Amino acid sequence: MQQIQNNIWAPPRLSMRWWPVFRRNLLVWQKLAIPSLLGNIAEPLMWLLAFGYGLGSLVGQIELGGTAVPYVVFLASGSICMSAMNAATFEALYSAFSRMHVQKTWDGIMNAPVRLDDVVLAEMLWAAFKALFTVTAILGVMLALGISHAPKLLVAWPVLLGVGITFSCLALIFNAMARGYDFFTYYFTLVLTPMMFLSGVFFPREQLPALVQSITAWLPLTAAVELVRPLFLDRWPEQPLRHALVLLGFTVASFWMALALTRKRFRS
Repeated sequence: MQQIQNNIWAPPRLSMRWWPVFRRNLLVWQKLAIPSLLGNIAEPLMWLLAFGYGLGSLVGQIELGGTAVPYVVFLASGSICMSAMNAATFEALYSAFSRMHVQKTWDGIMNAPVRLDDVVLAEMLWAAFKALFTVTAILGVMLALGISHAPKLLVAWPVLLGVGITFSCLALIFNAMARGYDFFTYYFTLVLTPMMFLSGVFFPREQLPALVQSITAWLPLTAAVELVRPLFLDRWPEQPLRHALVLLGFTVASFWMALALTRKRFRS
């Protein structure tokens, strides 16, 4: 097995050896691609149908930047970001934990000349790819339903990939600390669920108290929604650099922390 860094906070030592690990996950997943896809897109589509069309018929339109927007478009543009968050999180938690702790796949991989750093990078990129695959399918359904045909939606695709990368890095922190699957309940209950309801997915953040608005403005899901929602309306986002830097900051900090905690776990 490759030697683990003595200093767990040392800069990542990365190479292209992450690619075989990524490819291994891809080959395994191909056998379950259809059930996996259906499982990932069923829930967000139910949210969209129930709230977008059901509740949307009662709400009508949402005032957004001085323009009245149908609630189904407002919800769709937020829920696609939530779907990227959830898909990346589930893969980087439950599936990665199974490979790391239950199946001991990581141990087997590191008997080859592959560093732990490359394994963590591969898991992060794999979870982001799963998120991108999921949101691509959901975007296809949204296009078929006529929710939006804005040409600028093409830009949403790389943005959502970035969202998947950010949340896979965050999830890998908890993956490194977990001793069992039940531990992930804390992350979902205390982190993801409040973020989901406070980041402007279901209603404008302007409805929140001023203090809460100030805090939630720096959440990664808020940054994702602020980048993607205008694209559904065929507009460019306001302050795109600020929101992109929020996502980048969370990505770099959380990947480094996840890597350090994983190194500590494998040293013990």
